[in-house]
Amino acid sequence: MQITTIGIDLAKSVFQVHGVDGSGAVVIQKKLRRSQVLSFLKMLPPCIVGMEACATSHYWAREIGALGHEVRLMAPSYVKAYVRRQKNDAADAEAICEAVTRPTMRFVPVKSADRQAVLVLHRARELLVRQRTMLINAIRGHCAEFGLIAPQGARRISELIEPMRQVVAQNLPDLARTTILMLANQLDVLASQINALERRLLAWHRQDQDSQRLATIPGVGIITATALSATITDPSLFRSGREFAAFLGLFPRQNSSGGKQRLGRISKKGDGYLRKLLVVGATSVIRRSRTSTAASASWINGLLERRPARVVTVAMANKTARIVWAVLRRGEIYRVQARA
Repeated sequence: MQITTIGIDLAKSVFQVHGVDGSGAVVIQKKLRRSQVLSFLKMLPPCIVGMEACATSHYWAREIGALGHEVRLMAPSYVKAYVRRQKNDAADAEAICEAVTRPTMRFVPVKSADRQAVLVLHRARELLVRQRTMLINAIRGHCAEFGLIAPQGARRISELIEPMRQVVAQNLPDLARTTILMLANQLDVLASQINALERRLLAWHRQDQDSQRLATIPGVGIITATALSATITDPSLFRSGREFAAFLGLFPRQNSSGGKQRLGRISKKGDGYLRKLLVVGATSVIRRSRTSTAASASWINGLLERRPARVVTVAMANKTARIVWAVLRRGEIYRVQARA
């Protein structure tokens, strides 16, 4: 009997495969080692292959798609509802095989290797920035134990380090000074590595049309534009900008019943990295709107009179997300709205 649909539960070494035919009857249930997956699927006729959008899923989607199969990735939270009883590899593969055939299922677009490479730059930069923050906090904490402090801000940390390098720091033993200078040298290395990653992102931004269009939106810089362009490969999967903002978690959680609308805080679902970048960008837009004469400034200032600043920031991030979807969907640059 011919296999029409396959569900694969991805893993590091052992993969579970569940296949059915056109009538839904189970044809195959077996475990495969990592080295056996491609050779097994190569012998099968073209069919639908469903997998969860988890670690290594995009790699396997590209490799399996090259064999002629139609690969569909799904969010793990959407597949969970189809697990019948106990959770195990066989039950997960069966649930994936069932979920991939649902007509209302939403699928994740497969990213190319080039797009994933750009996201590697972003993830590496984010890691180095966190490490830089940890080093700055450690240096501040150690210096404070000897009565040495500096104003807030990452750039003001040099006011603590430079006197140590010139051996003019007061009340600081030589043993502590040499140790803190070791952390300072590591801080310089991290700064140079972060700058190198940002230069590579800038080079990719200059050759990507979508990223250049996104950079015309207020509150969207090169970092945010490249992250959005590399992550959102197909904006047509979202029916509207509101759906795209909901995908990023920039919408209130609902607990509605009996015709009564009960809205809470934002759901924080979806891509947290993109949401953070949009919120940070919205913060800068709100700061500039206090002295700006743009058309959007009146809307922001009017909202600030009725709501707290952080609520307005999330609202602005939601609005920016809708603009991002429109720019990607229409392939146009952002046009500034004329003031009434």
